[in-house]
Amino acid sequence: MHLSAFEGAWELARDIADARSGQRGRFVGRARFIPTPEGLRYREEGELTLGDGPGITATRDYLWRAGADGAIEVLFADGRLFHSFHPADPAPTAEHECPPDLYRARYDFAAWPCWQVEWRVSGPRKDYDMVSRFRPAGAP
Repeated sequence: MHLSAFEGAWELARDIADARSGQRGRFVGRARFIPTPEGLRYREEGELTLGDGPGITATRDYLWRAGADGAIEVLFADGRLFHSFHPADPAPTAEHECPPDLYRARYDFAAWPCWQVEWRVSGPRKDYDMVSRFRPAGAP
């Protein structure tokens, strides 16, 4: 799968389970991958609800770009590398160290064009699981 396969608009639903607080969260919105000379600018916008609290508007920005050997590199908005993964792997994984915490991801493209990424975040400051599900915008 090539980077260009992600181009366009996606519906996004994210579930969050925080083991430390016992709180659950949900994000519902849209993600767009917009072509730029550097790769694909990723922008998500939607509503985040944590526990029984009110929903708040939430956004997130990344740059996805082609890396070596077919990898996709995901960079923070400020240009720092977040992680990279190989979409052609049967079970693509990635890690990001943010000492003292560790972020581990597992991508799943088996139901393409619907796909998901699961994050397990652990360390002395964080302990949560997050699953983000993407499907093409407007798909039934």
